[in-house]
Amino acid sequence: MARTLASRRLRRRWLGVLSLLIIAGLVFADQRGWLLVRSGNDLGAYHGRIARVVQVIDGDTFDVELPDSLHERSFTRVRLIGVDCPEAAHSGNPAEPLADNATELTRLLCENGTVTLWLEPSQPRDIFGRVLAHVELPDRKRLNEELLLNGLAKADDRWPHTLLVRYAQAEITARRGKAGLWSDMAQRAASR
Repeated sequence: MARTLASRRLRRRWLGVLSLLIIAGLVFADQRGWLLVRSGNDLGAYHGRIARVVQVIDGDTFDVELPDSLHERSFTRVRLIGVDCPEAAHSGNPAEPLADNATELTRLLCENGTVTLWLEPSQPRDIFGRVLAHVELPDRKRLNEELLLNGLAKADDRWPHTLLVRYAQAEITARRGKAGLWSDMAQRAASR
């Protein structure tokens, strides 16, 4: 009887430990965005689709309108995957160095024009519900890569994607050329 009681206690402890490990694993997966489930088919709705950029929010975020949503004026917020631009001023916080330049380049290359959205099947949206996309410009260049090459973004591996190496190489090219964020003047401003 004592052995059975001890066996039950040990089993309960192991079940408790196992439960905690499972919960910790689920929390970790949720924080990485791996458990994000959205209703609808984002790949079917956005992948490979041409959209009109209606408003640039900052260097790596903008709103698009799909051609078949014109009757409702329905906008979708897009976040560039694989890059992180300096933050624009918001909520009383000042803009980070070169944030305005990144926003202006994005505005110049695509606002009021059309782009093609390319999504990653493993991560079509971020935790804020924005569509994550590689954005192809009409000249077949990628906006994500143009920001990196101009030194107006850093390569970002928060979300897994197929162009990690290519984007990292674009950042290295900008660093070597001391472009944008990697210029001596920007480096001095960042160190203050």
